[in-house]
Amino acid sequence: MEGNSKAHSIASNLNGSPMNQPQGKRYPAINTLLTILLVLIDVAMLGIAFAFAYHARLNLPLFPSPDPLGVPSLERYLPLLVLSIAITLVVFYLNQLYHQPRTVSRMDSFRNVIGMVTISALLASAIQDVIFRGTVLEIDYPRSLLFYFTLFASLLVNIGREGFRAIRLVLRHSKLDTDNLLVIGSGTVVFDLASRVAQNPSLGYNLLGVLTRDGHARVDFPSIKVIGDLEQVSTVMDTMTVDQVIIALPDSKRTELVELINQCQRGNVGVKVYPDILAYMSGDMNMDDLGGMPLITVRDVALRGWKLSLKRAMDIIGAGVGLTLLSPFMLITALWIRAESSGPTFYMQERMGLDGKRFQMIKFRSMRLDAESHGPGWTVQDDPRVTRIGRFIRRSNWDEIPQLINVLLGEMSLVGPRPERPVYVEKFAENFPRYMERHREKGGMTGWAQVNGLRGDTSIAERTALDLWYVENWSIWLDIKILTRTIWMTFQRNSKNAY
Repeated sequence: MEGNSKAHSIASNLNGSPMNQPQGKRYPAINTLLTILLVLIDVAMLGIAFAFAYHARLNLPLFPSPDPLGVPSLERYLPLLVLSIAITLVVFYLNQLYHQPRTVSRMDSFRNVIGMVTISALLASAIQDVIFRGTVLEIDYPRSLLFYFTLFASLLVNIGREGFRAIRLVLRHSKLDTDNLLVIGSGTVVFDLASRVAQNPSLGYNLLGVLTRDGHARVDFPSIKVIGDLEQVSTVMDTMTVDQVIIALPDSKRTELVELINQCQRGNVGVKVYPDILAYMSGDMNMDDLGGMPLITVRDVALRGWKLSLKRAMDIIGAGVGLTLLSPFMLITALWIRAESSGPTFYMQERMGLDGKRFQMIKFRSMRLDAESHGPGWTVQDDPRVTRIGRFIRRSNWDEIPQLINVLLGEMSLVGPRPERPVYVEKFAENFPRYMERHREKGGMTGWAQVNGLRGDTSIAERTALDLWYVENWSIWLDIKILTRTIWMTFQRNSKNAY
């Protein structure tokens, strides 16, 4: 009787909300069909790339042009093309390029495809030389053809996968490729997760509802449906069609978490766990040894030794090139600021950088001279203190460009935790553990937190977690990715909280 009443309560909570109806995946075989489609797109792009490479070898002046009369016809290369495609598909499969994650960075995907295409092309060149030699299939595979094929294949396969991404987004927005999701947790984090899922249909989730520790809804998250408490997990799993579960209980005991996972295990249901703050801030954990005793390193600094020199070289080159190319536009901006209002062109503000050292950060002035007559404060949307040109340069992040001077002087880096004013640093350090550890590296013009939408008046705890993750997981590729995403977001003018 108790189980029936709980099921009835859950069902009644779902009534009237189409988004939360306990319906299964509309087309269960959609993932298989999409994988087959992706394979076919790759095959088509590889075939086109080989044809382009064949004609490029004959017509482009990059390499000495061969005598057309002595070049085998394109049809003679068909066995080599089939071998190249087969090897590429196997390499892609072994490196999980046919595993379809819900979200993937375009830059990571682009890099992975280039790497795997290059490896596949080299393998095909070596294998064909062995298995085709002395047979009717033997054919010359010149290095120029190999180069052009690798080049065009890298480009076209990535273009084809962008087309596949667009197709999948259309299917997800049409609810044809979605998984029913149940979110379980406590505190604000569970509502934050559910809200992000509900606001991003491109993730491919149909949010069934939320189970919280107390079973109560939140007035600040009116669109999130709470369908029960943690005592009803088994009932929900038995009465509803659930494909995926996310558990967000960062304050839970290990036994409680294990018990919840066991209750969620039903058939092919996928279970994901939101990490606690320690796991989130720790980055990659490594095994170490102390006289035969195993130790786990959960805190480490990635930027040491030659990596520091590499990052500094990147900063000097980037800042130098940037200032050289952008100086005419900086001059125009300076004249525009002076024409609109009297006062200095640049705004110097004290910030806290590496090891807590203070420095003067340079920005284009975007506010009135009396903007802080009542003390410092966050800039808000439609802030009356912002000038007309200031609104434009802040929205486009152009007001930050003079910080290239700080980078050149060694006070800042192109990428790093965003430096804050000392008055805020002292306040944040008292309320947020490990906040001061952000200052183990130079502050940056942009950072991992900023490209993830955390800038301005946003969660300091989340920003700190992302900054520490960057410090402990730095790589030159990560810096390049952050810079590229920053530039892309600037051109798209979709930088969140850029007021």
